[in-house]
Amino acid sequence: MARSALIVWGGWDGHEPEKVAYFFRDLLVGEGFDVTVSNTLDSFADAEFVYKQSLLVPVYTMSEIKPEQFEPVRIAVAEKGIGIAGCHGGMCDAFRANTEWQFMTGSQWVAHPGNDGVRYTVHMGPNAHEITAGLPDFEVVSEQYYLHVDPGVNVLATCDFPLPGVDGPHVGNPCKMPQVYTKTYGAGRVFYNALGHHVDVLEAEVPKELMRRGFVWAAK
Repeated sequence: MARSALIVWGGWDGHEPEKVAYFFRDLLVGEGFDVTVSNTLDSFADAEFVYKQSLLVPVYTMSEIKPEQFEPVRIAVAEKGIGIAGCHGGMCDAFRANTEWQFMTGSQWVAHPGNDGVRYTVHMGPNAHEITAGLPDFEVVSEQYYLHVDPGVNVLATCDFPLPGVDGPHVGNPCKMPQVYTKTYGAGRVFYNALGHHVDVLEAEVPKELMRRGFVWAAK
């Protein structure tokens, strides 16, 4: 029986949600998933359909989610063991007023010092995992996400803050910021990759492979 995935896209247009959604669709189809792509949060409100999925993929920066749209997602992941996976603001800067969403997904965007166009390195580790096995550190030019992160996540890749020449109120607090992680939320698996400001960032070899492996892992 084929695995199935529901991708729901929308929200802030600056993150190219439609392009990202269809990029993800192609990745999942390549792994044998039956994929539904929707541009309405009402798809999450269809509990019967949501509970038939193997994987939920939100691509929905900011905006608001109604209780009747959120609750089937929460139950799907926490109680039914359905995976959830995503990237950048489409998953961890979605629905800022919904703290349970942040609890489920594992972090919340709060800043990107230097804005778009910052050059930085993503370092694999500290924890080994099948998602990152054999993948090298890599450089990216994009937004560097500063996140407030659940201390319980399993960190698979980090980046360094602050970067030379990038000023801001964070500079006195050097840290290794989680950029790729896994966690569980009840019975469900959660995967997140902070990259993905635009679709071209995800199309690069290593970020693309991270997403492919992350989707497969989250869907069990």
